[in-house]
Amino acid sequence: MVIDTHCHLFKDYYNDLDEVIKRMGNNIIIVSGTSNETNIEVIELCNKYKNVYGTLGIHPTEIDKYKESDLLFIVENINNPKIVGIGEIGLDYYWTKENKEIQKEIFKKQLDLAKRYNKTIVIHTREAIMETYNILKEANLNNNKIVMHCYSGSLEMAKEFIKLGAMLGIGGVVTFKNARNIVEIVKVISLDKILLETDSPFLTPEPYRSKRNEPKNVLLVAKKIAEIKGIDVNEICCITTKNAVCQFDLKGVM
Repeated sequence: MVIDTHCHLFKDYYNDLDEVIKRMGNNIIIVSGTSNETNIEVIELCNKYKNVYGTLGIHPTEIDKYKESDLLFIVENINNPKIVGIGEIGLDYYWTKENKEIQKEIFKKQLDLAKRYNKTIVIHTREAIMETYNILKEANLNNNKIVMHCYSGSLEMAKEFIKLGAMLGIGGVVTFKNARNIVEIVKVISLDKILLETDSPFLTPEPYRSKRNEPKNVLLVAKKIAEIKGIDVNEICCITTKNAVCQFDLKGVM
């Protein structure tokens, strides 16, 4: 079994979802919400497909459209047994820094929800890694598990996030020719701290980089990690699947 721990299988990107999900066979997919509209789609997908689980969250680039009712929707659906986390949430200063304070406010509100309902937290951080780290550290998350989605920071910061209870989401970027930083991190970090993801439809791994990504390509990520670590790909799939089951509390999957 293999688990794609992070993707966005939404109508805006796919008109062939039945086929896309069928190509994953009996493997597990975790779909991450980014807005109220996509959170609604996450619930629909979880209800329709046996092997689809989800996380609900408001992405930092969606903050300008945020309404208080968006958080209420998350609360109303957080106890759905197939909702396994709060995310994708965090900070993104790449597109704009003008709404930094609002980003931090909504990030902290969603962390509070995760604490209240003891849910795994799926983190997005772009050009804001220290502020993200400081907010997580100050939040006193206790037993909450953290996933650093599409990790792209330094090795030193990776180790600091792991101390907070995080695992690193590794996706198609690791296959890119210029991905020296993430390759070095994968080489050094213990496999029991790594999760596989695709971020579909984005970040398609080589050799299909210019095409639309989909969850089945998680096996290409596994193969690259196996190459980097000098380990059989079946062992990569086995260990990362156990990691995901633990980190997202996927009862009954294995």
